[in-house]
Order: sequence, then C-alpha cells, then structure tokens
Amino acid sequence: MGAFVAEVALRWSDMDAFGHVNHARTITLLEEARADLLFTEAERQGLFGMAEGMVVARVVIDYHSPLLYRARSLQVRMSVRELKAASFIIDYTAYAQEAVATAETLMVPYDLRAGRPRRLSADERDFLAEWQLVDSEKTELGRA
Repeated sequence: MGAFVAEVALRWSDMDAFGHVNHARTITLLEEARADLLFTEAERQGLFGMAEGMVVARVVIDYHSPLLYRARSLQVRMSVRELKAASFIIDYTAYAQEAVATAETLMVPYDLRAGRPRRLSADERDFLAEWQLVDSEKTELGRA
C-alpha cells in the first residue's frame, strides 16, 4: 500500500525561545501521527487490539532543518519495517515545506493486564504489512 500520511497541527506552545519547535514537542508530534496510524486507522479497518497496548522501546530522530511554527502543520509519512513476531519499526519522514526530520521508533505490543510484552496477532501483522514499503518507495522517502 505504501506510506501512511498524517497531518499534525503545530501549536503555539510547541515553539521554543529560538522560534522553532522544541525537540520534545517534535517527538510528541510524531507520536500523534503514529496514533493516527496505529489507533485511528487500525480501528477504521476494524482492528481494535492495538489501542489496548503498544509501547515505544526506542526512538531515534535526525533533524535536517529547523521546524518553524509558522509552517502551521507537519505532514508525517510513515512506513513499517522489520515486522517481527513481537516488534516492528515505524519509519517517519516529517515535512513542513521540506523534509525537516526523519525518525524511527521500535514498537512492542504490550499486554497491559499481564504487564509484559506480547506477540502481534495475525490481524495486527496483516494491518502493519499494508504499510511496508517496496525498495523504490524507501528511496523516495529517504530510507534506503
């Protein structure tokens, strides 16, 4: 299917004293985009389990240019990589007018009641597989 695209509004409070979006706020904006994929889109397709437990095990972000508040919104293109039995990576490319950041999060499905990681269900794996990119799409998004 290709990349999932989410549009996230920038807020005045995202800006720091230097006039660009603060690092911690950028991570939060990526989180909002990820929630749009893993919760909103998954539920739209009839998959409700992901909202019951998914944790970030690692996050890495590379900045390419400052994200300025005047951009008003951030377009975040996401794809899934390294889809395993009990984890997967989401790759992000965040655009204002140009690519401002690339990032990745290692996600682990989590059983909140048992208090431990769990395996992805077959339905979850199928949903996530929809967002895996082919090589030509990876190059286009800057994740070769």
